[in-house]
Amino acid sequence: MFPFSFEWVWDAGHMVFHGGLWYALSIIGLGITYCVIKAAIDTGNEKDGGHHDV
Repeated sequence: MFPFSFEWVWDAGHMVFHGGLWYALSIIGLGITYCVIKAAIDTGNEKDGGHHDV
């Protein structure tokens, strides 16, 4: 069942499920966004090209 179906009813179970779903997706999205931005900043701050001979 999808929210655009005519049989959809917003009861407590659907609200809890969708609340948890969007909460989890928001946390995952924020984590991925943080990692991408951090990687871009760290890559931009590299002074020797990123390859190190140890």
